[in-house]
Amino acid sequence: MEILRVENLVKTYGSGEQEIHAVDHVSFSVEKGEFVAIIGASGSGKSTLLHLIGGVDKPTSGKVFIDGNDIYSFNSDKLAIFRRRQVGLIYQFYNLIPVLNVVENITLPCDLDGMKIDKAYLQELLRTLGLEKREHHLPNELSGGQQQRVSIGRALINRPAVILADEPTGNLDSKASEEILSLLHVSNQKYHQTVIVITHDMEIAKEADRVITIDDGKIVEDRK
Repeated sequence: MEILRVENLVKTYGSGEQEIHAVDHVSFSVEKGEFVAIIGASGSGKSTLLHLIGGVDKPTSGKVFIDGNDIYSFNSDKLAIFRRRQVGLIYQFYNLIPVLNVVENITLPCDLDGMKIDKAYLQELLRTLGLEKREHHLPNELSGGQQQRVSIGRALINRPAVILADEPTGNLDSKASEEILSLLHVSNQKYHQTVIVITHDMEIAKEADRVITIDDGKIVEDRK
């Protein structure tokens, strides 16, 4: 079952001789439950592509469908709500709210939506993420790996259609990186999440079901 479809996506900056195609007519689809790694050199356009897929940035042209929804047909308010509910975003630098504790950061998407928190699922996530003894800690009381676990929990709490991770291990040591990779596998296999990871880490790419290589804004290879 197709969960994501990208159609002829273009993102252009500048004009005339200064025009740069950060994403250049990219098309592909992803099946529900796939674990996909998107790789490429720095400046290849992979992070821009992820932000377009997640509705964080708007394309110059082209379309993105998530779970059958043309996300750029939504107005800005509806897109923000859809993104909060259907797209789980994990960033390299965590983006946690410093004055909120672990549980409050994880459940922030629910609070913003006025949704009732599934306490049993929350406790399961805390156990799975190894955060059950850190529930009331603030971000500055956690290690980098623990902060990234919190961001994974926040991405999973609403059971979104797609998890998008932008260099999730780029700011971590090798041990923490291995732990985060293992947790992404858990979200993919235990929670049946579709996971798309932007990475330059070939260890993550090796673990993916599929690897898409980007160069100069174009897909140059797409292999299982």
